[in-house]
Amino acid sequence: QVQLVESGGGLVQAGGSLRLSCAASGRTFSNYVMGWFRQAPGKEQEFVSAITGSGGGTHYADSVKGRFTISRDNAKNTVYLQMNSLNPEDTAVYYCAARGRYGVAVARESYDYWGQGTQVTVSS
Repeated sequence: QVQLVESGGGLVQAGGSLRLSCAASGRTFSNYVMGWFRQAPGKEQEFVSAITGSGGGTHYADSVKGRFTISRDNAKNTVYLQMNSLNPEDTAVYYCAARGRYGVAVARESYDYWGQGTQVTVSS
């Protein structure tokens, strides 16, 4: 079992930045691919980014590529999502997820554990 707790969400103006954190506990953190997903009001949950267990491989949705950066600190059992140049379309609840199998994945069904989510609101 892996427990995930997100933090760092909030209200920011368009063009601003936020850094989300996701703290994990329960199992060997470096064994897990970590992902970020988001769900905007009235929309389906969508993939944002993922990172391999070592941190050597990353993947981004086209909508955030060049603006968001995923990273992890295995010593702190934490994954981060640095979000820059935010726009109102980035407003959503952001979730982190853990995948106990090899390779990054974009489908939510590929992830085994989920956090409770953190709200990000970008005002225009």
